[in-house]
Order: sequence, then C-alpha cells, then structure tokens
Amino acid sequence: MSKSGDTFWDTAIQRRALQRWALCAREATTAKISVLKRQATRARLLRDHLDRLIRTADERLALPVIGSTGFPRPHNADWAWRPELWRTALPVKGISSVGSKSMLGDEITLFHDCAQSEITLRQLRNIREEDLAPYGLRIDVFRFDGSFLSLVATLPEGCVKNLKRSHILRVAAIAEMEKPIEIFVRLNIRHGPNTEQIVREMPQGDKETSVEFDLAYTNLNEKRIDKAWIDFIFEGPEMNMVTLRDLTLSRRPRAQI
Repeated sequence: MSKSGDTFWDTAIQRRALQRWALCAREATTAKISVLKRQATRARLLRDHLDRLIRTADERLALPVIGSTGFPRPHNADWAWRPELWRTALPVKGISSVGSKSMLGDEITLFHDCAQSEITLRQLRNIREEDLAPYGLRIDVFRFDGSFLSLVATLPEGCVKNLKRSHILRVAAIAEMEKPIEIFVRLNIRHGPNTEQIVREMPQGDKETSVEFDLAYTNLNEKRIDKAWIDFIFEGPEMNMVTLRDLTLSRRPRAQI
C-alpha cells in the first residue's frame, strides 16, 4: 500500500518541488523560450495528475464516511443502531428475481408470496450532501402477483439485552418512492413461546419519518425476551421503486412521572 506523504523525506521533497514551481512561475515572464516551453510541458503533465487527485478527493470527502454510526437520537437513549447494510459495503451488492426469504447481508431478509418474482434488491452508495448513512437500499418491484411484501431487519443482541416494558423503541427512516404507497412497520419481540407484535404506519409525505413503540402497552415477559425484529410491510408495491436512504433504531427509557 502506498504511503506517499507519510515520511519526513516525502514532506521535504514535496516542499522543494513546491518552491521550485513557485520560482518557475515568478520567472516565467523573463525565462528563455526554450526553458519556458520545457517547463510548460512538465507543468501540464503535473496538472493532469493534480486535477485527477483533486476531483477524486472532493468526491470521496463529500460522501458519508463508510462505517458511520452517527445519527440524531434521543438524548437519553441507552441503545442505538444502524444496520450493516446502511453503514458498510456488502460482499454481494444486489439480487434480482429475489426469492422469498432471500437475504442481503446478514441482517436484512425479504419475504413475499409471489409465484414469479420480479423484484430486485440493491445496495447503493449515498452521495447526497444531506445523507448521514454511507449506503442505502433500493427495492424495485415490477409485476407483483403476491399478497404481501415485507422487508425484515433482525435486531442485534444489544437491543434485547435489558429490554424493559418501560422502554420506547424508535425506528427512523429516510424513504423515497416513485409513487406514494402505504408502509407499515411491525415490531416483533419473542419472549418464551410467545411473540409480541405492535404495528405502526409510517407517516406519508415526508422523506424523513419515524415511528415509536411504547412497550408499556405490551404483555412482555422481560425475563424471557430472546429475539426481536422489525418488518417493513409494503402495501400495493407493484411497478414502484422504493429507496431507503437510511434506517436507524434507538431505545430510551420512558420518562417517569
């Protein structure tokens, strides 16, 4: 791996080169034509490399940093998470003709009951200035002959560890759609032989949206919680493209009165 610019000698050589080109620029009006011609040729070659470096640097520095876990969260949150697909590059970037129970990465699974799948999943690089997540997920649905389509995110152990009925779980997303559709978010928490389920509809009209699940209204057995996941349920997804630019979850204790 190249480590140009990391050593004392690299810095000294670069300083000398900069001083030399600065001197050439100052003396350009009085230099001999033969010398000026030679310097101009070398300067153009150097400029090509510098311009390419600057363009690449500007593009990379403008993108969200890969692996970023930073996002707005409640001040008293005791757990927060951005799934792997939205924070780091996956080995497999996409799937076409996606079958039910197909996974993209280790945490995201697509479920449907289509006889013939015309669905694609693809991880994409976020490049907008306002994006905090390095990556996003695009779902393309063409002909749809099924009755349901859901995207499932398996929540990590940190979410269920010490999870209490006094917690509020927040799911936030940035969603873009070719045409408006209803999207429901269902929280599933398995405790012993039972699974608690709560459904919320994502507000329509805003790209940045969130829903909250107050666990006080559940019958959770806190001592037996061992797994949790969320479903994004898409109503009437045919001939539509949905892009989830970001997906984050956080957990906070309810304020005590």
